[in-house]
Amino acid sequence: MTHNRLELLKKCVAALEAQPERCDILLVDNASDDRTPQWAEQAHSANDRISYVRLEQNTGGAGGFHFGMKWAVERGYRFVWLMDDDCIVCGDSLQRLLEADSLLGGPEQYGFLSSVVLWKDGCDCVMNHPTVDKRYYTRIEALKEGIIRINQATFVSLFLPIGTIREFGYVIREYFIWNDDIEYTRRIARRGKKPSYLVGQSQVYHMMENNCGNSIATDDIARLWRYVYAYRNESYTYRREGLVGIAKYTLRCARDVVQVLACAKDHKIRRLGAILRGAAKGIVFHPKVEFPAE
Repeated sequence: MTHNRLELLKKCVAALEAQPERCDILLVDNASDDRTPQWAEQAHSANDRISYVRLEQNTGGAGGFHFGMKWAVERGYRFVWLMDDDCIVCGDSLQRLLEADSLLGGPEQYGFLSSVVLWKDGCDCVMNHPTVDKRYYTRIEALKEGIIRINQATFVSLFLPIGTIREFGYVIREYFIWNDDIEYTRRIARRGKKPSYLVGQSQVYHMMENNCGNSIATDDIARLWRYVYAYRNESYTYRREGLVGIAKYTLRCARDVVQVLACAKDHKIRRLGAILRGAAKGIVFHPKVEFPAE
């Protein structure tokens, strides 16, 4: 999935083309207005493994992933490997995921697989830490191979059997941006109780500018609009997990309010307003999960 980041997209596609295992590549373009369309059309002409679709409007990351998953299901693929244009896979990333699939007993035995995400300097990428499931020790033979059970991951290299999509549905496109991956992976692994795994030997690089988590207290004011989506989307995600989820979300909002008051150097009122707007929107936010047609 891409939007106006052509140079990153070129590197992402080149790394995918270099995988020893054959993989078809779908470029979902969220209405880029740079030279992405021209380059993508040329890439498609040069390599029949590459398909290109330009959406008429920017549907956000959630809309792009929703479209890509649906496209793959309708064409009969067995697996979907999700990533943004700033994900650069290593030479054996896919091979290691397929080896994990085999060791676990095939695609019916798990919900999703996730790669270890490194920042561009090779250290761990802070914003892509998965959440380890407390039952991580239940597959000792997998654990010995660096495959650990998790219940939350991001879309920076997420490997899905088509059966998972048929069982749990698509990404919620109304999320637009932020937390669509958290909701989706928790829908599968936590609420759906489908064992899912981090594959330690499959590694990718996330070429984000800074290796730090997002914080509304310190982030650039120009990015404030994203946080309204974040708090709205998180409200729905955790509300679906009952009283424990609601309590967790409430505490997160309270923590962020305190951080803004204590740490923000400017625009404290606007930052607090984004939290409140997002939380208020979340109360009436009730998107529907779409499933593949039979």
